[in-house]
Amino acid sequence: MHDQRYQCRCCGQQHEGLPFSYGSDAPAYWRDDLAQDEQSLLDDELCIIQAQHFFVRARIVIPVLDATAEFDWTVWVSLSRANFERMTDLWTTPGREREPSYFGWLSSELPGYEPTTLNLKTRVHTRPVGERPSVELEPTDHPLAVEQRTGITLDRVQRFAENLLHPS
Repeated sequence: MHDQRYQCRCCGQQHEGLPFSYGSDAPAYWRDDLAQDEQSLLDDELCIIQAQHFFVRARIVIPVLDATAEFDWTVWVSLSRANFERMTDLWTTPGREREPSYFGWLSSELPGYEPTTLNLKTRVHTRPVGERPSVELEPTDHPLAVEQRTGITLDRVQRFAENLLHPS
C-alpha cells in the first residue's frame, strides 16, 4: 500500500493507500482436493501437483510511469522438473541470482487482461536469497507483456484497485 489517496469510482468513497501489488495463493491449476494428495504440495513459494507439475511463486514487475513505485503481480510459473529441482537446490545458496534464467509458463490468470494470461511464455530470473524470482514475459503484443515493457499509469493502478477490491 502506498500513501496515495484516491476517490473510488466503484463505491464513491475516498480510500487511503493505493495497493501496488496483488497476487494469488496458488497456481490456477491447483484444486483444494490436492491438499490430501501425498504427491502434491502447496506452500508459500513452491507447488507440486501430483509429482508431475512444478511451480514457483514469482513477481511480474511493471513500471508506473507517473509514480516512484513499481506495480507488481505475484504469480505462479510452471517450470520443467529439471529447472524446478535446480532452483530448489539453490534456494538458500548465496549468489544464486547468477544462474541463467529458466523457461516457464505463466500459471496465474490475472484479472483485467484479455486474452487470458494463462500459459504466456516467460523467463524466470532467480533473485538473491530471500527475494522472490522475477518474471520476464516473452515480448509479444499481449497487453500484460506490453505493460511490462512500456509501463502503466497511476490511473491503471487505481482501476486494478477498484476492480479487485470491489468485485462485481
